[in-house]
Amino acid sequence: MSYFEIKRLQEEHLAQYDVEKFLFKMIKAEYGYGFVPEYHQDIIDLEKYYLHPERNNFFLAIDPCTEKVIGTLGIRAYDKNFPLFKNIYNSQNTASIWRVFVEKSWRRKKVASTLVHSAEDFCQRNDYEKVYLHTHKTVEGSLDFWISSGYHVVSDTENHLKTVHMEKLIENKTNVKDANEVMVFQ
Repeated sequence: MSYFEIKRLQEEHLAQYDVEKFLFKMIKAEYGYGFVPEYHQDIIDLEKYYLHPERNNFFLAIDPCTEKVIGTLGIRAYDKNFPLFKNIYNSQNTASIWRVFVEKSWRRKKVASTLVHSAEDFCQRNDYEKVYLHTHKTVEGSLDFWISSGYHVVSDTENHLKTVHMEKLIENKTNVKDANEVMVFQ
């Protein structure tokens, strides 16, 4: 039986799980390129983008048998300046999802959906009203996954990258688990 743990990234995890290496490996596999400074500043400075800001977070899915990262998801206050979304999204009420990757051998085993639920719970606890993300139609299954997770398309750029911008409103729930808790899923 396959099971995994979801952990909230801590300073000691950066080296322990070699998070940066995992992320660049996944980017190379999905997009065919390595480090691009204007796209990947958050990866080379995970502390600045995800650990230090109070309303940001980064989740790891860990295979407890191998102690290896099998999935990731970053969540941070909206910090982009897309002209299309001026006066729509802001850092006070909108979170943005970044760096959602799952090892191929772990796909279709609820890893991504569990990471997304963890991020949405975090967003609810931190008073975000909506979550923004962008994905690419060229990433197999990505658009369908996000739609099945309740996100809707707000803009299909039809650009060379096949970028699609999406959002989801966050419901106000109560009794959400503590964000520092390690969760185990079977």
